[in-house]
Amino acid sequence: MTMKSIPLLLSLLALIASPALASDPSPLQDFCITDQSGQVFANNGKVCKDPKLAQANDFFFSGLDKPGNTTNALGSKVTPVNVAQLAGLSTLGISMVRIDYAPGGQNPPHTHPRATEILTVLEGSLYVGFVTSNPDNRLISKTLQKGDVFVFPQGLIHFQQNVGYKNAVAIAALSSENPGVITISNTVFGSKPAISTDVLAKAFQVDKMVVNQIQSQF
Repeated sequence: MTMKSIPLLLSLLALIASPALASDPSPLQDFCITDQSGQVFANNGKVCKDPKLAQANDFFFSGLDKPGNTTNALGSKVTPVNVAQLAGLSTLGISMVRIDYAPGGQNPPHTHPRATEILTVLEGSLYVGFVTSNPDNRLISKTLQKGDVFVFPQGLIHFQQNVGYKNAVAIAALSSENPGVITISNTVFGSKPAISTDVLAKAFQVDKMVVNQIQSQF
């Protein structure tokens, strides 16, 4: 082995030995209850309350049994329970949402940059799917019924649509306390300031007037 090959070997070993993180980093304490008045930050940018002051309500959320208001353009409502709503989730690497769908309603194509999602249908029928990354861009989809479960891999664009004649409800768990959400249409056509119509017209291979019309909806 030459001296020149040693750095390359060390780099390869580092890549092999590096753990692949599928969720938020593991906490270094039992829990971290978000405290907006505190001064010491945890690794997630939140402030931890003194654990000796922990109460049951720090780990409690109520209201997920209540249907969300689906009277909107998409016909759906996502009710999140992440670290913003439940202080005791801080550093625990998990969260959940309730999703309500009117007949024909959809949770439009979006991604979670920091989480894998596992969804369970509680009521109704949902057509769901995700698209693999470039260059294949393969759609993997299925129609789900009550009790069915489907997984959306982290970072991939995915969606759900109610294909039944009644309201549908789903519960989803996510592998991050703060999974984030990027709704594709909002991001591309509703950015502030707006992305240039020249850029979008070329990207989508459509006339600028079409881009202007879509942007006016956001």
